[in-house]
Amino acid sequence: MWRNIRDWFGWGEGGHRHGDAHGHGSHGHANHGGHGHTHGVIDPSIPTTERGIWAIKWSFVLLALTAAMQVAVVAVSGSVALLADTIHNVGDAMTAVPLWIAFRLARRQPTATFTYGLGRVEDLAGVIVVLIILASALVAGYEAIDRFVHPQDIQALGWVAIAGLVGFIGNEAVAILRIRVGRQINSAALVADGYHARTDGMTSLAVVAGALGVWLGFPLTDPIVGLLITLVIFGIVWQSARAVFTRMLDGVEPGIIDALRHAAGHVPGVDAVIDAKARWVGHKLHADLTIAVDGGLSVAAANAISAALRRELSAHLPALAVANIHCTMPPDGAPASQRPAANHGHDHHHGHSHEPEPAKLQG
Repeated sequence: MWRNIRDWFGWGEGGHRHGDAHGHGSHGHANHGGHGHTHGVIDPSIPTTERGIWAIKWSFVLLALTAAMQVAVVAVSGSVALLADTIHNVGDAMTAVPLWIAFRLARRQPTATFTYGLGRVEDLAGVIVVLIILASALVAGYEAIDRFVHPQDIQALGWVAIAGLVGFIGNEAVAILRIRVGRQINSAALVADGYHARTDGMTSLAVVAGALGVWLGFPLTDPIVGLLITLVIFGIVWQSARAVFTRMLDGVEPGIIDALRHAAGHVPGVDAVIDAKARWVGHKLHADLTIAVDGGLSVAAANAISAALRRELSAHLPALAVANIHCTMPPDGAPASQRPAANHGHDHHHGHSHEPEPAKLQG
């Protein structure tokens, strides 16, 4: 199924790639004067946001069709379990709106005010998604409790069961689309919303079980299933909020820092990794590394080590958009007089620097 969707979108195996050898974009000019080599990565903003936009557009279409069919059955049957599932599917479809706006804004180039671009707006969209899910949980819970207080007969049980199956199929299709695309472009908001859709599919199957219980003579099965669906939605709120707010607070998966250090271990000339930091800006990874090199190296040699490390980092972390690399001596290295001079990116023109500081090589 995913291969067919990818073919519809025209992605192919290689996806869309835009950019040039100089890495122009959000990270192309960190090292001024360094136009004689490539940065090892391309600016991923155009291809990844195009994929994200396609994913949420198709998610909206699939969920809107699913919810429309369920609304019709709710009107005929009066099933509160199906109502809870429908409310959630409508809310899930509506989450496509803030995500679509976020991906569109993230495509804009950096400005004098927003020098890192607008990638952070994706995290804000994730917060809005969480609030939408929370609202759907509150509405579904209220309706289920009200049905306990004011019981009603359920009609058209066969249609209720069919609507539950349709809900499962629609949500699973959306889950596959969102999770896979979200992982490809490293979008926490899109992946969280994909798992939300997958859980929705399970709750839709619970609607089928509720209809079966009513058919067997247990009318309270319907509102009980409605309450269970509400609890599941609250669980989704918690999981999604953790993922989104971790990104907002510059949190990264522990494996990312391990990958940064592991990549440095493959580069000759890197004696040690003094410090390694990383954070997400939207679906782009920004990293800062301080590495120890031989104190007797020239700036040109230190530059070569930095460029090799940058290429190695890109190979280990395809989502890496920016790598700021700072070179210094080992803690017990050569005296200050032998440290490489500070690199301001002009060594290609002047061949020397006037400041006796450790070289700071920006990515």
